[in-house]
Amino acid sequence: MRVRIEGHHLPGRAYAEHPNVHVAVQVGRLPHQPVRGDAREASWELDVRVVPTDDGPDWRGDAVHGRRGERFLYLTWGDVSDGEWVMFRRAKLMVGDIDAALVSVADKDADRVLVARVHLTDDYGCPRCARVRAPAIEWSVE
Repeated sequence: MRVRIEGHHLPGRAYAEHPNVHVAVQVGRLPHQPVRGDAREASWELDVRVVPTDDGPDWRGDAVHGRRGERFLYLTWGDVSDGEWVMFRRAKLMVGDIDAALVSVADKDADRVLVARVHLTDDYGCPRCARVRAPAIEWSVE
């Protein structure tokens, strides 16, 4: 299944002691396709597998983290200096929070994409972190 994460309202290039803020999807232990914190928007596309289990659907893939029943996708925030990524916070997009009907539609039709629209600045003007819940995230199928 194809998943697209679309980030909007990025918090800016500097945060606290971090002068060169970027955000990326975390694939394995590494940031994937970092985007500057002052960009107008950010977008990433990922491939995941949804596997039926006795406990319901389970997500698998290089960008999927967490134990079965608690899976999520990470957005990782890092300061980039001299080409080196120094992670300082992360946001969890909990896949168990997604409406099962949306996942089913996207999983059964290869022409459809499951889309997460994420507001990347929290209520205090900081890079969004911790578990991301509505209204800061909206899932749909396109």
